[in-house]
Amino acid sequence: MSNAQAELKRPCANFLLEALTEMGVQYIFSNMGTDHAPIIEELAARRKLGEKSPAVILCPHENTAIHMAGGYAAMTGQGQGVLVHVDVGTANVAAGMHNLLRSRLPVLLMAGKAPFTTSGELLGSRDTYVHFVQEPFDQGSLVRPYVKWEWTLPSGVVVKESLRRAHTIMQSEPKGPVYFMLPREVLTEQWSASQITSYPADQFGAAAPSGADPALIEDLADRLLAAKHPILITAAAGNCPGASQQIETLAALIGLRVFESSSVSNISHEGEFFCGFQPDRHFEQADVGLLVDVDVPWFPRDSKSDPATFWAQIDVDVLKESSPMWTFPSKLRIQGNSARVLEQLIAELRKRGAADTQAAVVARTAEIRLERQEWKANVAKRASKPGKEGEINPHYFFSKLGELLAPSDIVLNEAVRNAAAVATQLPRPLPGTLMRTAGGGLGASGGMALGIKLARPDAMVVQVVGDGSYYFGNMDSVLAVSRQYKLPIFVIVLDNGGWSAVKESTLRVYPDGQAAKQDEFAATLAPEVEFSHVAQAYGAHGEKLSDPGNVEAVLQACVERVRNGVCTLLHVKIERL
Repeated sequence: MSNAQAELKRPCANFLLEALTEMGVQYIFSNMGTDHAPIIEELAARRKLGEKSPAVILCPHENTAIHMAGGYAAMTGQGQGVLVHVDVGTANVAAGMHNLLRSRLPVLLMAGKAPFTTSGELLGSRDTYVHFVQEPFDQGSLVRPYVKWEWTLPSGVVVKESLRRAHTIMQSEPKGPVYFMLPREVLTEQWSASQITSYPADQFGAAAPSGADPALIEDLADRLLAAKHPILITAAAGNCPGASQQIETLAALIGLRVFESSSVSNISHEGEFFCGFQPDRHFEQADVGLLVDVDVPWFPRDSKSDPATFWAQIDVDVLKESSPMWTFPSKLRIQGNSARVLEQLIAELRKRGAADTQAAVVARTAEIRLERQEWKANVAKRASKPGKEGEINPHYFFSKLGELLAPSDIVLNEAVRNAAAVATQLPRPLPGTLMRTAGGGLGASGGMALGIKLARPDAMVVQVVGDGSYYFGNMDSVLAVSRQYKLPIFVIVLDNGGWSAVKESTLRVYPDGQAAKQDEFAATLAPEVEFSHVAQAYGAHGEKLSDPGNVEAVLQACVERVRNGVCTLLHVKIERL
């Protein structure tokens, strides 16, 4: 007998868990199924032997699992594992995978496959009804539009090689989700350690963030030095460490208006050159525009960019390759890490003599300061009226919440119709503290909030969700995970009675149509639902707020509870649909 034959053999599932640990994956957010029996067994075996494995966070619904992984990645930059049940579990995470791809967040989605043997030929063979009905022709097609890579494990001997490839791709810019399918019989295969090769990160890891070609930087510097009315539009620069600070430095250096359009992850909103969320009124004057980490800088139907404007784009994905159509103008595309590219640009501008003391810069800065003062005054005016009983003004409500937030607290904005009230009324001096997913899959904010709280236990995490989005979020699952793993979050449900976005969309297309005349938009949801009672079922504090006179006291009490470790849901009756 050879040494290899004499060596102890262990199941492929063991080496899968070992590989995840070697790659630094700390968590598997899971919704278990029959296909996971080998993994469950090996988790127990490794526990008995004192061997390290990723911690398993059980999620009653897959939507919670996929968005928890997204929230954790948003805070740490590190993708985690998500484990779901064959085709049906994969189908349940499809909207989440869409959200993560659009948000450039890495995650390793793993799913079993129905066993392929039927008569006990191999360990793990089909042994229950669902094994005969959960084998589609193409399981990967359920999420293929939303992944950077997919693979079905053909043999346990390449499990570590396959996982390293998945990890390398998901962690390389633009980051995003990958999909790995695991047949049950393959997970039960027996292998010796000497047959399974490891692939260390120093040789097989992700591509490092990069800067730009100096010639492109020089071209852009020339344009900015000659500009009379430059503007910058971003949406997700808060995801890139250092980008917010570089934007502020650039703005001060050349007198640059900064806007956040269709905000995904905020830059600092308190810088003196931040002018809000609507760049449209500057399009006629803008001679040079920078698009920095933004997917939808404006809506071309409603806003027209001057063809003479020199638009330059700085992004880790300048072509938006996962979108079939993306037709915003860009005369200069610079692909790379935005913080690094902006740092290069600032250095080049300074080398050429750019300074905030130059007359043109000083004049523009004065204009921008005045414009910012006017914008802030308008924001305050919108918050000045509390509203009436049963119809609290959301601007007033969020202005009062803003007074209670610490700069490091993190807010998930899934208010949809009232997203602008959240963004304008909450002071956010630190980047990455006001975010949403960049995708269109509703129901993301609860799981995201839990994942963020797991990564940032020191911060208060606030989930703001409309009553229409609430139903998509499987909030029973969110509240259950919050209780089981002691992850207290502050859930704010804005109740306006339905899907205001649906009503407004119909009015934009048919302003004088029959729906408008009949005041019927197929958007009104069940009346008088008591959302706070759902929270109480899971041991959370639940409260309803309808009197604007009680806003300050109720918010103060809720924030205090959350900071003391009590998950809290506040049901707020706001202006009606």
